[in-house]
Amino acid sequence: MTKIEAVIKSYKLEEVKEALTALGVRGLTTTEVKGFGRQKGHAEHYRGAEYVVEFVPKVKIEVVVETPRVPGVVEALTRAARTRRIGDGKIFVEPVDEAIRVRTGERGEDVL
Repeated sequence: MTKIEAVIKSYKLEEVKEALTALGVRGLTTTEVKGFGRQKGHAEHYRGAEYVVEFVPKVKIEVVVETPRVPGVVEALTRAARTRRIGDGKIFVEPVDEAIRVRTGERGEDVL
């Protein structure tokens, strides 16, 4: 099993969810997050004054899939989240040693 974690622009969440659902991904977790990358935030103007926004709001998506499905899931996620502008986000892929369904105690890929 493999965990795919993506930090993307908030308004792309629905598009990403639809792309992953179309691939048969049965569940995902989202979290509202703030952060910065190379752009180190941005400047905004409000009532004539300039404010520096150092932490940009984003959405973090976490999904665990069977390892052979990772390339397709990453490709779909990338395609759906991409705007081709600075700040599109990042995707991280890491192995999952074990998954356990709390309600039943089931273990392994059956819980996906």
